[in-house]
Amino acid sequence: MKKLLILTTGLFLIAGNAFASGSHTGGHGHDEMKKVMEGHDNSDGHHADAMAVGEPGKKQNATKKITIIMTETDDGDMVFTPKIIDVKKGQTIRFVIRNKGEIDHEFVLDNRDGVMKHKALMEKFPEMEHDDPNSLRLEPGKKGEIIWKFTNGGTFEFACLIPGHYAAGMKGDITVTESH
Repeated sequence: MKKLLILTTGLFLIAGNAFASGSHTGGHGHDEMKKVMEGHDNSDGHHADAMAVGEPGKKQNATKKITIIMTETDDGDMVFTPKIIDVKKGQTIRFVIRNKGEIDHEFVLDNRDGVMKHKALMEKFPEMEHDDPNSLRLEPGKKGEIIWKFTNGGTFEFACLIPGHYAAGMKGDITVTESH
């Protein structure tokens, strides 16, 4: 009986670990992720491309390229450079994101509520993989890009939501102003 209990417990732990991997599009936390995405779904329940911060853009429509560097400092801070970005409403930006640090970092673009909800989910599932047009995760020395059209005015945030990184300072602000 004791061997059966140990075997059953072991199988349960293995199965639990298998379900603990996944992405925003399925796997662990799928129901929780659906809650996070509330407000980002269209009327038929599918993920809508438009978010409060805007929508995925087309590279050929980009009017500006902004290079974002992700790194750690000698005193333990984690930073984005630049930390403050200004764009115009309707503008499509090509973000070129480079991880010049020694550990993985991510770039997530959203409004403050979206960032905080995503942060809470990442704390529960730190190995979560991203398959969203407004985010990417990069290993040290790697680069990637996000093409984004800012369809709404306001103040938005970009952040690294790997547990502990946001608290270490890895966040920035984007102000979207009316274009004249």
